[in-house]
Amino acid sequence: MAGTFKITFFPENKSGEISEGETVLEAAGRLGVELNHECGGVASCSTCRVRIGSGGAPALSEMDVDEKEVLDREQLDGDYRLACQTRVKGDVTVTIPPPVKPLADQAIPPSR
Repeated sequence: MAGTFKITFFPENKSGEISEGETVLEAAGRLGVELNHECGGVASCSTCRVRIGSGGAPALSEMDVDEKEVLDREQLDGDYRLACQTRVKGDVTVTIPPPVKPLADQAIPPSR
């Protein structure tokens, strides 16, 4: 039997219930929290990155290979997860950083 947990998004300070197995991105959309996801949720762009607070790893699904590759490419530390890939298994807080473009999409400035 699936459980129901509490998720809180910062800096919006918006909380709601989330069903076990629901992604952080799905919960954000359902709760009206704006969360960028340029690739449509297929773990290829990193724009849905979030920083995990209380609850941490035990409250989340394990990171799969695709998610790990994207986060490694973007040089993000272990507190970051992709909201489109992260499924909830317990109460958790999530901080949404300011929107950014993925490093792979950023132009390299010309050398002088």
